[in-house]
Amino acid sequence: MRTTFINKFRYIFLIGCTLFILSTVFTSCGIYSFRDVSIDYSKIKTIKIGLFDNKARYVNPQLATRMNNKLQQKIASTTKLIRTNGDDANLQISGYISDYSVSTSAISGTQSTSNRLTVAVHVTIKNNTENKEPEEVDISRNFDFSATKSLQDAEAGLMDEIVRTLTDDIFNHIFSNW
Repeated sequence: MRTTFINKFRYIFLIGCTLFILSTVFTSCGIYSFRDVSIDYSKIKTIKIGLFDNKARYVNPQLATRMNNKLQQKIASTTKLIRTNGDDANLQISGYISDYSVSTSAISGTQSTSNRLTVAVHVTIKNNTENKEPEEVDISRNFDFSATKSLQDAEAGLMDEIVRTLTDDIFNHIFSNW
């Protein structure tokens, strides 16, 4: 019985060591990461993150600033890129909030029971290490809220989710190749 336990322990220990060595080899080369971020740090070292304007018909005064801050924090904490304000940055990110609108999403009888806040962001990604046109992408998300709430009340409860979700979507599009 004791030898069976020792053999199992050796086997598990050997697998653990092998996985540790493989993860160290793959992450140390600078291209692969287990955070789902794929950046070739030999080519891309600097990033410029422009301020996102709010060009939607309805302007939430907090959204652009909070989204900018969250995107900067996420890039700083998840990548090794150096942030710069120069136009010679290897990667330049800019954009604007293009839509911020409310529509009815559910009706019961003759009453609206649920509303939907749609928030869309237009993002421009310019990779100065490649001779390609800047990539432009539109990212849109819907956030449902009770029809008994006003837009202002719903915004107060949804703002953290809106900022987090849109920032994650922008980040994933830039760095995770989806």
